[in-house]
Amino acid sequence: MSNLRDHASTLQDDLVRLRRELHQIPEIGLQVPATQAVLLRELEGLPLEISTGEQVSSITAVLRGGKAPERVADRPVVLLRGDMDALPVTEQTGLDFASTNGAMHACGHDLHMSLLIGAVRTLCHVKDDLTGDVVFMFQPGEEGMDGAQSMIDEGILTAAGKKADAAFAIHVFSALEPYGTFATRPGAIMAATNKFKVTMKGKGGHGSAPWMAKDPVPALAELVTATHAMVTREYSPFDPVVVTVGKLAAGTAENVIPAEGMFEATVRCYSQENTKKLGTTLVRLAEGIASAHGLEVDATYTESYPVTLNDPDCAAFTAQTVRDVFGDDRFTEWANPLTGSEDFSRVLLEVPGCYVALSAVPGDVDPATATYNHAPQATFDDGVIADGAALLAELAVRTFAKLNA
Repeated sequence: MSNLRDHASTLQDDLVRLRRELHQIPEIGLQVPATQAVLLRELEGLPLEISTGEQVSSITAVLRGGKAPERVADRPVVLLRGDMDALPVTEQTGLDFASTNGAMHACGHDLHMSLLIGAVRTLCHVKDDLTGDVVFMFQPGEEGMDGAQSMIDEGILTAAGKKADAAFAIHVFSALEPYGTFATRPGAIMAATNKFKVTMKGKGGHGSAPWMAKDPVPALAELVTATHAMVTREYSPFDPVVVTVGKLAAGTAENVIPAEGMFEATVRCYSQENTKKLGTTLVRLAEGIASAHGLEVDATYTESYPVTLNDPDCAAFTAQTVRDVFGDDRFTEWANPLTGSEDFSRVLLEVPGCYVALSAVPGDVDPATATYNHAPQATFDDGVIADGAALLAELAVRTFAKLNA
């Protein structure tokens, strides 16, 4: 089989042009029709089975390997994912291809789409020699909209006729590691994120006579601090939990005791066990404090994205593939997971695989101080696109070889 990295490198200029076109038309959420149209144009004429989402603006493309076993049930299947959506951020990069529509690809999804297109073209180039099938997952709604679940509900995991055997995704970062570095780790690589919302209900009154009211404000304040104390006593520091209250509201004037108050918190953890347990301990804490203050309470805990869990064997396989293709100096294993969350976690709950970081830090910028993803000033060096495409293609081909052995 021809050298996949060499072929991907010939696509670099075209992929950069595509990335910059996509960067100028960012769309938010599950419906990204302009982005979808550009990607469908790029896929036109390739030997793919293409379908689009019914409920979301997704694209599924299946490539059939020419040397795969005849029976569908015997054909190895690898899923490769790239997310499509942007953020409600007004760009401040000063780039000559900057977005002007009030949204921004501040998390690098424009690079993700471009490198996945590069992987498509590279694998199509060697289609006749492929010993398995590839499912390309172009997914909207990663930024808090759970687009991965929407695509799973519409059958992405079995798009090739059987459930995928392995799944891989690359995410670029505008900070953290030196330019061009690939990074991953076995086990948890991204946190679970969950929501905790509390409304304390009492009885309003005048600030001069608090004993005649039932004031929710002290109870809310107590609960905020109690959540932080609780996690240090209920949860191991070796399986950490972080609760952050990001929204708190009560009252309309300094001398009025409000009838109710509320807060909303984000809850992060690194195991499915803690994700479940938190739903019990946080609600119990809120109910106990409300009862102690003679208040009613509505406390709801909602699971959002699960922990992104890399299969240990797939993580080791990915690390070795990076070293083989790009050299030892291009790979680092993270000691700790990131505290962000990711809906590729939905795929990895169903299919063994690996989520890989790729540094797109501009070469003249210190990664330790570079502007991080999601900021309006975040910049990504698109020189890494062809290498990202090559890695995805290599992971597919090498997985086929392993599964067919």
